[in-house]
Amino acid sequence: MNKTFKKLTALFASLLLAAGITACNDKNDAQSANADATKASALERIKRADKIRIGVFSDKPPFGYVDKDGKNQGFDVEIAKALTKDLLGDENKVEFVLVEAANRAEYLLSNKVDITLANFTVTPARQEVVDFAKPYMKVALGVVSKDGAVITDVKQLEGKTLLVNKGTTADAYFSKNFPQIKLLKFEQNTETFEALRDGRGDALAHDNALLFAWVKENPGFTVGIKELGDIDFIAGAVRKEDKDLLEWLNAETEKLGKEGVLQQAYDKVLAPIYGDSIKASDIVVEYK
Repeated sequence: MNKTFKKLTALFASLLLAAGITACNDKNDAQSANADATKASALERIKRADKIRIGVFSDKPPFGYVDKDGKNQGFDVEIAKALTKDLLGDENKVEFVLVEAANRAEYLLSNKVDITLANFTVTPARQEVVDFAKPYMKVALGVVSKDGAVITDVKQLEGKTLLVNKGTTADAYFSKNFPQIKLLKFEQNTETFEALRDGRGDALAHDNALLFAWVKENPGFTVGIKELGDIDFIAGAVRKEDKDLLEWLNAETEKLGKEGVLQQAYDKVLAPIYGDSIKASDIVVEYK
């Protein structure tokens, strides 16, 4: 009886040991797989997923918006489709992630997107957080106001309310340079422009490229200040650790410029809106 019990005990112990070794190996294999995934470059991860996540606006026509059929449209969207086709062979392998001005960097840092193409202006403060690729667009600030009370000089804004989007270059510019001007801030473009329409603000500051297009669709308003501050550049952005993706995006942006893809996107989306009042060279960065 004792001998049988001892044999069973030894057998049970052996089984427990074997199970423990197997579990340990499985855990080590899982950890190794996770480590390999972490080590994988950004381009490798995207190619393995066979999908690229690109952050775009939902409410900033004609650059990034969702149409009545629920489809993403706009200048930034055309560029996103072109680079997706070059990277994965099919423009439909892009997953558009909708962002707002204030969370564009946050969505990159939290790994919700691989690239941000949401009219992201390059600034020193943003460069401390994310890496920008070569630019594809030029822009400056502008100010739009109602006809009959057109703002043509910043001094006219003193004692008045200026509408801006949170986290934009307009917000930063006026907060730093004209702290005496009252700012009313909103998260989304739709909210900001609606506030201008219903008179909650005397003027609205935003990228002039957007304002030139907006007034074409909204009679009764004028871009009284057409250019304010420095000429800035808009570019795609990636996480700082994704160096290979940045290198690829740099080369891709230049390629799209040299092959005329940026010009084609302008002709398709922006030219019908701007007409003869704006030239492509005023907006699109040229690569030769």
